[in-house]
Amino acid sequence: MTDTPARLLNLLSLLQTPREWPGSELAQRLDVSPRTIRRDIDRLRDLGYPVEATKGAVGGYRLVAGAAMPPLLLDDEEAVAIAVGLRAGAGHAIEGIEEASVRALAKLEQVLPSRLRPRVTALQSATVPLAQGDGAMIDPRTLTTIAGAATGRERLRFGYRARDGAESRRLVEPYRLVSTGRRWYLVAYDMEREDWRTFRVDRVSEPFATGARFAPRELPVSSAEQLFGHTRSAQQEHEVDVAFDAPAALVAAQLPRSLGTPAPTGEASCRVRARSTDSLEWLALRLSLVDCDFTVAGPPQLVAHMRELGARLTRSVDG
Repeated sequence: MTDTPARLLNLLSLLQTPREWPGSELAQRLDVSPRTIRRDIDRLRDLGYPVEATKGAVGGYRLVAGAAMPPLLLDDEEAVAIAVGLRAGAGHAIEGIEEASVRALAKLEQVLPSRLRPRVTALQSATVPLAQGDGAMIDPRTLTTIAGAATGRERLRFGYRARDGAESRRLVEPYRLVSTGRRWYLVAYDMEREDWRTFRVDRVSEPFATGARFAPRELPVSSAEQLFGHTRSAQQEHEVDVAFDAPAALVAAQLPRSLGTPAPTGEASCRVRARSTDSLEWLALRLSLVDCDFTVAGPPQLVAHMRELGARLTRSVDG
């Protein structure tokens, strides 16, 4: 193999397999001399890849963790798997990594070969996500389009449906995507209204980057407090108090993590006291799925939702 760049990529692909490679085996795989392998290893080190050499009669090489994350070389199967996993993370399948998932997904999909895109879409369509709440489902492509425009500082056009159902077209300078755990929000400067706005991403349709670049504006402190305060206030906090007639371990395995860990109150009983920003409807449904008797002490609104849910279920089987 005389093409040095291609040989380096093949060598890097081999080294990214979690094993130690004898220099002679690498030379045989790439059809070059051991001396060429040593030079190529030095080139990879110069590029920031931490390749460690082991001493011995044969000697070997392996890629180890370094101080920085160098570029990764992925084969087709690995790229598809990562893209699907990142889409799941962006869709709140893994709590706490939504925003990082969108940033990484936007970078990956920018360079993802067109031949792999149908496989990613097909695999995601055939996978049923385990929903964690009542947040609206959002196409990951909507998130990556917005994230890409924000990162590339491109003006963004999209359709938007307001709370009252009114439809409009918007032209904005996207500032940042914000995840609140149940919903996504876009903080942006609205060009037509000449002011900062917060948009619920599940109400955004057909977003596309216009290609027109913009110099980022400084978000005023007053606007930042108002905009980010809006996303926080959208999640009303509740003081949840529920007693269960079952051991804490059994209840903990069936409750969402957002409610914390049940505290034992006896050998076969426990209690949950937690602050929750989940909707009352979702809390009522999740509690009803716990396989034991329980008593809801608060908040009063949740007690009312439980009564309503119980009455509705009873009516469904009363004929």
